Amino acid sequence: MLSTYKRIDAGDIIVLKVVELFAGVGGFRLGLELCSKQFETIWTNQWEPGKKTQHAFECYEKHFGNTSINTNEDISVVKNKCPKHDLLVGGFPCQDYSVARTQAKGLEGKKGVLWWEIRDIVKNKKPSYILLENVDRILKSPGSQRGRDFGIILRSLYELGYAVEWRVINAAEYGFAQRRRRTFIFASKRSTKHYKNLRASSANDVLLRTGLFSSEFIVEQEEQKIFEYNVVLSEAGEYEDLADFSNRFVANFQNAGYMVNGRVFTTIVKPIECAPIPLKEIIEKSTIDSKYFLNGSLEKWEYLKGSKKILRTRPNGEKYTYSEGGMSFPDNIDLPSRTMLTSESSVNRSSHVVIDYKTNKLRLLTPIECERLNGFPDNWTNTGMPEKFRYFVMGNALVVPIITRIGKAILQII
Repeated sequence: MLSTYKRIDAGDIIVLKVVELFAGVGGFRLGLELCSKQFETIWTNQWEPGKKTQHAFECYEKHFGNTSINTNEDISVVKNKCPKHDLLVGGFPCQDYSVARTQAKGLEGKKGVLWWEIRDIVKNKKPSYILLENVDRILKSPGSQRGRDFGIILRSLYELGYAVEWRVINAAEYGFAQRRRRTFIFASKRSTKHYKNLRASSANDVLLRTGLFSSEFIVEQEEQKIFEYNVVLSEAGEYEDLADFSNRFVANFQNAGYMVNGRVFTTIVKPIECAPIPLKEIIEKSTIDSKYFLNGSLEKWEYLKGSKKILRTRPNGEKYTYSEGGMSFPDNIDLPSRTMLTSESSVNRSSHVVIDYKTNKLRLLTPIECERLNGFPDNWTNTGMPEKFRYFVMGNALVVPIITRIGKAILQII
């Protein structure tokens, strides 16, 4: 039993103390609290650099209370105030995680990269579990040294005494309304029972049956090949340090995998799918404000959504052809939505356009519909922020029910 667990009524129920970083409008916290009262958030951080008004933070506080546990400053400034906790959660940007040696023979990651702030908190507070979310391309970046960035995360957590599991999850493949594909990363400390189970299990068992994600996100193996890597040893011998690792490591990480004791196993898995929620199920049936409708000529929209080949010139003068395939216009409401971006509702190729339920006219999605696509309650972001920012925060948010299901899996392993 972890020393920071809090018992309820002398029973066997335990409460995990949670720290939420890069909290946005509270998707992690909402998902975990919808799962169980056994998740207790004790400290949060949300900071939008360069924004005079912190709209996301204000939304968060409206729903979860204006308390001293909510911090609204740069994480690099307040990370030392983070209390001891059991579970660290957060969605952080996909950036360049490369490492170099300093003149003083120390190691230094790229400045402004938020992964190093996470690592510092993990190093100082040693939570038993870590749950992080990122875009799926983190597994392949950078293009010039595929797998290095994710490898640095694995190596960092190995050095801190953790096993790591990951899974790329497409929400629509598990019964939700948006084809939103994200990488979820779960780490467990060496002292936990789950770490010991991972160490004692075969790769096939962990990837398909006994790993954290296996109970709630059922898969089958698409290919029999399991790729193996090592964040401690290379073919040329042991990596000298993290900077040496950063210079030399490459890997072909697949959509599922895990690391224990520095050994990494990864393979391609295929979801055993549930029927998704179609877009028509989340569309508002009431009268929609006229400002959301497409008025006038549709020529620009048809061009943006259509297929095209454009002759362009590289900086060196070389000519090349840029191509885009056509998209459904309007969107097919019998299918789940495409991935929602932060630019949703603006005049661009990625914005959804649907046929209005009442008028049969073309219109954009409303903020409420965008909240529904991510599993938030209606009007969650209707807290005084500008409407464009309501779209922006939903484009940055995660699908809340996915977190609820991961929360169930976490409670099962402890």
